[in-house]
Amino acid sequence: MRVMMLLADSAQEVNGKLYVLGGGWNTLGPVPAPSAIAIHIHVPWDQTNRVHTWRIELHDNDGEPVMVPGPAGEQQIRIEGNLEVGRPPGVSPGSELGVSLALTIGPLPLAAGGYVWRMWIDDDTTDEWRLPFSVAAPQQQAPPR
Repeated sequence: MRVMMLLADSAQEVNGKLYVLGGGWNTLGPVPAPSAIAIHIHVPWDQTNRVHTWRIELHDNDGEPVMVPGPAGEQQIRIEGNLEVGRPPGVSPGSELGVSLALTIGPLPLAAGGYVWRMWIDDDTTDEWRLPFSVAAPQQQAPPR
């Protein structure tokens, strides 16, 4: 499978199309803000008409999962689901078929530094299914004179 991912301020999927606002950034903050991940997955003909699992995880630059406080204590930032792409009538055998996902991410309490969203499909991943970004450090105020 081929995957295209884009960080955005906002994204929606409507009838298979992605609508993206403020897309293509790679630096967030320093104040936590909502964001989105727009994803388009190209599914090979021979992998259509079956259910695939997918997940996105947030890791730091060292490859460690990012943990945040939750109702049940520390938890990993992970979004997951299933997808299935059918073969519409008239599509030529061997064609790739696409599916789009728009994931809305609420403000995350991230420290300044580097991060990467990683995607897995059916527990497979590749370095191309990464979306790196950084969180800016708060600017230092000059002391009053």
